[in-house]
Amino acid sequence: MRLLIAAIGRLKDGAERDLYQRYAERLQAFARQVAIGPLELVELPESKAARAEDRKVDEAQRLLKIVANSDYIVCLDEGGRTTSSAAFASLLTLQRDRGCSTAAFLIGGPDGHGEMVSTRAHHKLSLSPMTLPHGLARVVLAEQLYRAATIASGHPYHRA
Repeated sequence: MRLLIAAIGRLKDGAERDLYQRYAERLQAFARQVAIGPLELVELPESKAARAEDRKVDEAQRLLKIVANSDYIVCLDEGGRTTSSAAFASLLTLQRDRGCSTAAFLIGGPDGHGEMVSTRAHHKLSLSPMTLPHGLARVVLAEQLYRAATIASGHPYHRA
């Protein structure tokens, strides 16, 4: 099952991008073994619309153009459900075992997601009850995707 992170905004070069790459590369080592991966990142520019609601609509439309109707869509949202790493791994392996070809993780812009994304999402996920900067959220998500692959493979990286 292919993994896609589609995000509004671009990671700048530096520590966050380096950490993201580190976990994306680690995930690649497990991808074939557990059929979770590879991981692709698509970064879209923030909307230039004047009103927040218009920005959310524009960004939602562009995010949804990237995903296929058959994709399992996970909307990262501060109001979403938090989950353990083991439960997240179970969610991914369940979708993989159901024949899902792609799990798409959507990260909205500073104004949040438009209603279209929330409506289309199969799952709303919060990475933390604390607010995370969007760049750091990508790093945390990439690490958790890597951790999920290690859990699925029985690798000792996860020790909870």
